[in-house]
Amino acid sequence: MIRAINFLQAFQAVADHWSPKVIGQVNDQFVKLAKVKGQIAWHKHDDEDEMFHVVKGRLVIQFEGDVETVLNEGDFCVVPRGTMHNPVADEECWIVLIETVTTRHTGDVVTSRTKSIESQLR
Repeated sequence: MIRAINFLQAFQAVADHWSPKVIGQVNDQFVKLAKVKGQIAWHKHDDEDEMFHVVKGRLVIQFEGDVETVLNEGDFCVVPRGTMHNPVADEECWIVLIETVTTRHTGDVVTSRTKSIESQLR
């Protein structure tokens, strides 16, 4: 059965910041929801692009060279593969991520907040 998923309702099941949850898959891309606050870590994904879409709040994505992209509600951006970046949210922000199924949460950087793909599928 093909069913509709409401992003706003699905966010109610996301409890912890920086803990993405897979809610769907399109070909070899996962659709993930996350609530974020603060920052996660500077990292990159060598082989995959990553899409951030802000549903609620404001997200700043920092890039090398003191460059930032500000995303407000309704905005999205694609971080190209191999690009060092650091997502930051001063207040709680709700985001949708679209990432290849092989994309590791924080690339080759491992922190106490890093989540495995398996934990994102639960």
